Amino acid sequence: MKLVQFSTQEVKRHAGVLQGQQVIDVHDLLPAIGMDPALAQRYFESGIAVRSHGWMRWLQAGPVGRAHFQPQLQQALTDANRRVYPVAEVRLHAPIDRPGKIIEIGRNYADHAKETGVAAFEKPRIVFKMPSSICDPEALVPIPHDIVKMDFEAELVVMIGDFVHKSPEIDALRHVAGYAALNDLSARELQFDINPAQTTFAKSMDGFCPLGPYMVTPDEVPDPQALDIECWVNGQRMQQANTHDMIFSVARLIHYTSHYMTLEPGDLIATGTPAGVGAFRQPPVWLRAGDRVEVTVQGLGTLRTYIAGRDDD
Repeated sequence: MKLVQFSTQEVKRHAGVLQGQQVIDVHDLLPAIGMDPALAQRYFESGIAVRSHGWMRWLQAGPVGRAHFQPQLQQALTDANRRVYPVAEVRLHAPIDRPGKIIEIGRNYADHAKETGVAAFEKPRIVFKMPSSICDPEALVPIPHDIVKMDFEAELVVMIGDFVHKSPEIDALRHVAGYAALNDLSARELQFDINPAQTTFAKSMDGFCPLGPYMVTPDEVPDPQALDIECWVNGQRMQQANTHDMIFSVARLIHYTSHYMTLEPGDLIATGTPAGVGAFRQPPVWLRAGDRVEVTVQGLGTLRTYIAGRDDD
């Protein structure tokens, strides 16, 4: 299924399922998703707020809650009385908002590591992006004050659907509840031109995490290591690869990160970007006002972002 959050003139931030060119409104069903008492207790003891609506509520229900909810959701998709909207008449939002953490993997494609001039890492390189940087598909993202070297990065992102601690690699994919496209916008002067680098800051500015246009459930992504991924700027292809080119697979990344930090429902892992980013082109290519950036991941749709003028106010 393709899971979306959307708004119309009548409704604000409803959860829906995209089928063809229509969005089926299922917002009213999500608050009633059941949750295992032990899982609810874990949220309470951890001080994690349980969402009352949206697809984050679905993620937080855990595997058992989602499995019990699935027949109800499937029935709703064939209910003739349920509200349906043409996709052209809705505004799509990021499929989830404010996850607990956004984990990013640096230089996880060999060709990208090569273009940076360093050898591939022996272990995943972990960086972070602040959840407040998430923005919607089709968003207009301003260039931040004093930033000149604003860059793009096409990435596959995975949504975690369970508490994960020290997962064996062979079982790691069962903890994935969804996949989506992500554009890891970055201010390179803060990442590369100063010492020490301020990588988290460089990647966490307002609007620097376009996400979407929807979250796709794992049944529609049988192999996350067999997806074409591309980035286009103003109609010119800048990045092109396949996720089988990753140095560390999705399963390996879940295995590795969960040995050091517990992954929680709703957490995102952005799995790295291939070669072709603006910083390492000759000459470099920086995003400018009026640019259109499109990230396409096979089966996950096209995430489109527009760059606005400088935010100097």
